[in-house]
Amino acid sequence: MKTKYENWTKEFMDSWKELDYERTLETLDKNVKYYENPIDEPCKNFKEVTNLWNIVADNQKDIDYKFEIIAYDENTCIINWQMTRTMIKGNVKQEIDGIFQISLNNEGKCTYFKQWRFTK
Repeated sequence: MKTKYENWTKEFMDSWKELDYERTLETLDKNVKYYENPIDEPCKNFKEVTNLWNIVADNQKDIDYKFEIIAYDENTCIINWQMTRTMIKGNVKQEIDGIFQISLNNEGKCTYFKQWRFTK
């Protein structure tokens, strides 16, 4: 079970690192309940999720990451991730520490995505 979560996270993060937002979107179910920010409402539809991701290649570069699965069961996985990236506007380097809470369907696509992240 842990392997399916590791595989999903690696694909999600690799596609982000490679700035391939279409590949990132392939990790998500079209009906995903997607929270970009934990205190906001989830995206209303997949088009809103797509709009969040299609600007990644235009606003960031030099992405590196690592992650660790910290808890999981058959329905939910909690992942701690760290990333460094450079924001193109202003050429500002960021360090991020975050948490993903995900659920996957039988096809390995994410049906629930919520993240908390802190940027230095």
